[in-house]
Amino acid sequence: MITLLYFARLREALGTGREELLLPSGINTLGALRAHLEQRGDAWAKEMAAGRNLRAAVNQSVATPDTPIKDGDEVAFFPPVTGG
Repeated sequence: MITLLYFARLREALGTGREELLLPSGINTLGALRAHLEQRGDAWAKEMAAGRNLRAAVNQSVATPDTPIKDGDEVAFFPPVTGG
């Protein structure tokens, strides 16, 4: 089981800020998880699409698509933040 967190526009678009997910067999990187979530369709397909600018963290550390994930991890997705 992993904990997924969604922030800002993602929370609004997906209708949730948090969920628990049984990690599917064969999903062992952040990129594979994102592709899996995209397959849910509708808003998920739009927000998790590969071309969509999206940041992520695994266990509160900035992550890349090849970052490993495992049972017990916390994965957060959030849009890029701009300042000024």
